[in-house]
Amino acid sequence: METGKVTTKINNGIATVTFFHPQSNSLPGTLLQALADEITKVGINPEAKVIVLCSEGDKAFCAGASFDELISIKDMESGKKFFSGFASVINALRKAPKFVLVRVQGKAGGGGVGLAGAGDYTFATIAASVKLSELAVGIGPFVVGPAVERKVGASAFSQLTIDATEWQTAQWAKEKGLYANVFSTTAEMDTAIASLAIKLANSNPEAMMMLKKIMWDGTENWDALLIERAEMSGKLVLSDFTRKAIEKFKAKDK
Repeated sequence: METGKVTTKINNGIATVTFFHPQSNSLPGTLLQALADEITKVGINPEAKVIVLCSEGDKAFCAGASFDELISIKDMESGKKFFSGFASVINALRKAPKFVLVRVQGKAGGGGVGLAGAGDYTFATIAASVKLSELAVGIGPFVVGPAVERKVGASAFSQLTIDATEWQTAQWAKEKGLYANVFSTTAEMDTAIASLAIKLANSNPEAMMMLKKIMWDGTENWDALLIERAEMSGKLVLSDFTRKAIEKFKAKDK
């Protein structure tokens, strides 16, 4: 429970992959790897026709990187390994030969915005505001950046990246293309997700696989690119500036 968990249920062709961490569904390295492995496994499971990615609880969708783990990083290799976990999840979502629907029930910060951006079709509630807070703690959204920028464009990505302490509303995220739909309640969102998931589960798997490949055209270099970006974050997280900034953030959360 301390390191979180990832679970999968497959029903009528719909694979629901759920992650959880007691600290606002943040993502330590072990959970990142488990999530990447599960998405990859479900992607090749013939029983699954469509994937729904969600988190537990009715508050935060995902707080992003685990501050506890960030502050414990002592060398470049450990830093690269941690941020490579985000790269693994994004690349697993990208390469899964099935459409991934993402369910965002609450706030998405940092890496959580990356998960929303890496989905093929993302649903959200009005509570699902977004923030790329990385610069505020001395690093940057290097690894998740390509997935977010692909959805919202360079201008909106720059806004999120530079104004790193401000939350943008779910409606803003919809207008920029991060979210496909925004709902007033979780119940309304879940009804819409179920409706689309059922339709996709009964669609031609080969056609959907071909469509997904076309939709992600131009991202073939991401296996290498995101690891390069992980090295950038891994270096910056060792700086005194970043360590002091993270400690301040942790103090605010207490």
